[in-house]
Order: sequence, then structure tokens, then C-alpha cells
Amino acid sequence: MDERDLIVVGGGPAGVMTGLLFARAGCRVTVLEKHADFFRDFRGDTVHPSTMEILDQLGWLGDFLQRPHHRLDHAELRIAGRDWTIGDLSHLNTPAPFIAMMPQWEFLDFLRSKAAAFPGFELRMGAPVSDFLQEKGRIVGVRLGDGSERRARLVIAADGRSSLVRERGLLPLETLGAPMDVFWFRVAKTPSGSALRGSVERGRLLVMIDRGDYWQCAFLIPKGQAATLVAGGIGPIREAIAAAAPELDLMELDDVADLKLLSVSLDRLTAWHRPGLLAIGDAAHAMSPIGGVGINLAIQDAVAAANVLAGPLVARDDIDPLLPRVQERRLLPTRLVQAAQKTAQDRIIGRLLQPGPPLADAPWLIKLLDRNPLLRRIPGRMIGLGIRREKVESPAQPD
Repeated sequence: MDERDLIVVGGGPAGVMTGLLFARAGCRVTVLEKHADFFRDFRGDTVHPSTMEILDQLGWLGDFLQRPHHRLDHAELRIAGRDWTIGDLSHLNTPAPFIAMMPQWEFLDFLRSKAAAFPGFELRMGAPVSDFLQEKGRIVGVRLGDGSERRARLVIAADGRSSLVRERGLLPLETLGAPMDVFWFRVAKTPSGSALRGSVERGRLLVMIDRGDYWQCAFLIPKGQAATLVAGGIGPIREAIAAAAPELDLMELDDVADLKLLSVSLDRLTAWHRPGLLAIGDAAHAMSPIGGVGINLAIQDAVAAANVLAGPLVARDDIDPLLPRVQERRLLPTRLVQAAQKTAQDRIIGRLLQPGPPLADAPWLIKLLDRNPLLRRIPGRMIGLGIRREKVESPAQPD
């Protein structure tokens, strides 16, 4: 049986980027994706400046920006009937000082096209993994849904918050909790602006992402209430959305089937590795949608994993002692981002979703950010560039 250097479980952004970087270093890599294609709506579409820095380091940013996308460079909140500007990315000292809103299938197809240039790269679509192969306590490969087996010197789980690693209980999990779920939907709009907007009222929280000719919207609801709301039909939901954003054209939102439920979770593995196995991205740390940082943290994980492991894997060194270094590198930014998300969830979002008097005014911090353009750069930097950005240091196989 042919043994690969690396098997990556999951063909999302973390998985394909991981496969690309390891193949670029000269590894023989197989990425296994359970779906037959990349076309799934309402997946994370926010490609932040930190990710575009990685693409720039690889020499591909110009090609990436040729793909269809829409650019966001500031964020606004509507509170108590007024719009407040709270974040600005336009002044970031980075090659692309904006968020590129690109359908995830476009981003994944871009990465796949670049990875295809490396002879060691293989992407298998429609290849669900049903189990891991173990020998003497070490993960040595995977079993596919059709019963076939694939072996590798290392397996990286990048298969998201429903990862097989979690399902099998192979690594310990710490749950942080989330007070809300999200209904995703889209409505048409006249092209204008380049903002990320939020509408905040007591009992009604709506996020509107400008996608050029339509709004991609997230309507936040209390945790576990989706079934009750759906049972009541689209009418009351439309009324709540219209109250939050009267300017939205909701004519096309005429059935609960137009709503896509995201069950929000916030958690992380306390150990991301065991002999022969490493988890990254949402498989290692499920993020809240606050800030839209999930894809970008996952890409940073992929870069860190390649920086630490790709060279030794090519050299056929013992890889297991190196696995903890990836978690050591990425755990701090994960903890800090999740701490900020949990604070926002528990102290702001969770409270606002509960019944209470209408908001009469914006909090002092929102007012301060709106009045001071320099201060608006701080949240812009935190969202756009994050904490402990990675730089591509993994080897590149000579042409």
C-alpha cells in the first residue's frame, strides 16, 4: 500500500492550504474532502488582511484579487436609530488593507489551482473518512467511507467543528459555551458602499455584510430557539428583521427555507495532537462568528503547522516530538480571540437578546470610536490582522 507523507482530513480553507504548503515543501500529500464539490452557501467568506499577507508572501496576492470579491474597509453599528462607525481597516500597513468578501468556493478553487502545480499534491473530492487507523497507539492513516484505507506518516484533521477527532473522542475538548445561534440569509440591494454593518436593538441583533449586489445577513437568536421560531413561520421573523433594518428589501425572504441555521459553538481542544495526529482550524478550536475570524485563524494554523513540520517530514525525521510545537505556537492567539468572543457573547449579545427596555443611546465606547478616527484603527487592526500573525517559513521545493 502506497504510504503518503501526509493525509489531510477536510478540504476547507485550513485543509487545502495545509496540503498546498506541505506539497510546496516536497511532501506527498493527499487531502480528503467528503463533499463532491466546494459549492456550499453561507460558509465563511471573509478573507482578512492577515490571510492576504500569506498569499502575498507566496507571490499570489495579485492572482487572488483577480477572483470575484467585494471589499470591506470599515464597520458600522446602528444603535438607537443612529449609525456609528466603529472600525477602520483602510490604514493598516499591509498589502491588502481590507476584508475580501469572496465566496468560499472561489477561495478554495484558487488554492486548489495553485496547489495543483506541485507534483506531490492530491485532492480527492467525495472521499469521506469514516475512521482513523491505529497501530500501537499511533495514528497511521485513515479508513474511507468505502472501506478502503490510506496510510501516511502524519494525519492532520482539518475537518471543522464536526471533526472525526471530536466524534471519536480522540482528543480532550473544553466547551466555552455560546448564548446564541444565527439565521443566515441574503437579500438583494443596490450596489453601494463597502461596509460591514450591524443593527443592535433590545431583542434584535442583525449583521449585514455588503456583497455588492446583495446583503448577506446574520440574524442572531437566543440559543436553542430556532425550532420554535421556524414553527411560527416566516412572518414574525420577517417582522423582527424589518424592525432591525427597515431599509432591507425582504420581498424575496418569503419562506423559512430561505434561512440557514448556524448553531454557534465556542470551544477548543486542550490537546491538539497525539502520536501521528494533529488537529488544526475549527477541528482544534471552534470559533464564534463574531469578527468573522474563523477562516483566518485556520489559515494561520496551517502556516504554523507547515513551518514546524514540513521540512522534518521531507527529511523523514521523527515527527511526533514536533507536534506540540504547533499547539504551543497557536494556543495563545486562540485563547485571546476566544476570550474576547466569549466576553462579547456573555456581556453584550446574550444580554441584548433577553427582553428588556429599548436602547435609548449607544454605549460610551461606541460613541468614542465614532468620534475618533484614530481609535477606530484599533478594532480594525485586531479584526484584520489578529494576534501573532504567521509568516511563511516552510521550505519551497526547487522548481
